[in-house]
Amino acid sequence: MAQKMLKFTTVSRAMPDKRDVDARAHDFEEIYESFSAEAATAQAGRCSQCGVPFCQQGCPLSNNIPDWLMLAAEGRMQEAYQVSSATNNMPEICGRICPQDRLCEGICTIEQSGHGTVTIGAMEKHITETAWENGWVPPIKPGRPRGQSAGVIGAGPGGLAAAEQLRRKGYDVTVYDRYDRGGGLLTYGIPGFKLEKHVVMRRLDRLEEAGIKFVYNCNVGVDLGFSELCARHDSVLIATGVYKARELKVPGVGHSSVFPALEFLTASNRKNFGDEVPAWDDGTLNANGKRVVVIGGGDTAMDCVRTAVRQGAKSVTCLYRRDRSNMPGSQREVANAEEEGVTFEWLAAPEAVLDTRAGKMKAVRAARMKLGPPDASGRQAPEKTGETFDVKADMVIMALGFDPEDLPRLWGEPSLAVNRWGAVRIDFATMMTGLKGVFAAGDIVRGASLVVWAIKDGRDAAEAMHAFMREHAEIGSPLVAAE
Repeated sequence: MAQKMLKFTTVSRAMPDKRDVDARAHDFEEIYESFSAEAATAQAGRCSQCGVPFCQQGCPLSNNIPDWLMLAAEGRMQEAYQVSSATNNMPEICGRICPQDRLCEGICTIEQSGHGTVTIGAMEKHITETAWENGWVPPIKPGRPRGQSAGVIGAGPGGLAAAEQLRRKGYDVTVYDRYDRGGGLLTYGIPGFKLEKHVVMRRLDRLEEAGIKFVYNCNVGVDLGFSELCARHDSVLIATGVYKARELKVPGVGHSSVFPALEFLTASNRKNFGDEVPAWDDGTLNANGKRVVVIGGGDTAMDCVRTAVRQGAKSVTCLYRRDRSNMPGSQREVANAEEEGVTFEWLAAPEAVLDTRAGKMKAVRAARMKLGPPDASGRQAPEKTGETFDVKADMVIMALGFDPEDLPRLWGEPSLAVNRWGAVRIDFATMMTGLKGVFAAGDIVRGASLVVWAIKDGRDAAEAMHAFMREHAEIGSPLVAAE
């Protein structure tokens, strides 16, 4: 190990090369090239092999990062993948879209010492892609049949992780989803330049090959009653995520050219799948030739501005009410957006959407802000300065975050308890809701969060469901939510 590791003083931090901005800004392919084998082993060898690995502590999945970096540095890539995938159902996806700068890389010891963090995310992607290319990703092996079944509502990362873990334990698993493809936001929310869709589809293929059943175009509460679904299974997991867009409350927001972020992104992703998307084809959800204003400062806002660039927008401006250092999105994504021609108006909050007498959108009026004392969250609260300015606009996209849908009402299940924000209440010791045998995990419990947290919650929920079904195996009767 001494010859292969601890190279951080002699080898500089390096990311894989990015595609030229003039080329990448016109397509939806991922912007980062792949590491060469030599570059990957060199970067892995920078790891200091800490006695207390802070990177592992900073990972929601507690991935054994130092060990798989050491194996990669030694050229033992198949073993590196085995260690990486032991705690993560989707390492190639986390390697691409996790905000490593806020998690594992952000607390890397050598980053704190001024030598630059190990490129953990890029290595995670490299290790897994090498495994796929060499046939080292084994099929999912179902456990001994148990004669019990689990229903999972939601085919996003949390639901998929839970489904895989339950299938490995021998349960029959059925996943229900409102969309026509699995993956949730991985498929329809995140653009291809961050996560190409074949990466998600091949994971879904593995799950189907393992015998997991997917029921698509199934809107629970409409196409299938919640109680009826529960009656089919011995336990049920609610992993719907959160999809209700937060609203912008300013004059003019009801204009026909103001759209929620997910509606815009879903149309773009569907078009890139080759689907028929009338609202894109007729120009409604297509930014081509338009002056686009995106409101928000998170990763979804960055996805929107960069998608608009690729659709051929005339100009793209992002309004955010705090400054750059206080924005919730990845700084790496902001830098990529700036390279691609996006204009950022920091300390700017929308006051109104303006139109002409003919009703055509013409601008967004914004208020200049300053940062005042910290608010309840500990962040400096934005305050108006009294100054306003206009940004010309033909299309406005609201990327203000997401809240839970009203599941008790939508599903006709008033006994499903939620908190004051609408998130499903669970016993965090068992991950069970107030309904016997009904569990919940991911964003629908914790609020809009990260994919890696959804995977963690899904794995934990699968363990809790396993314990419940094992305890109730003698009963042999399906779950009835109303009981």
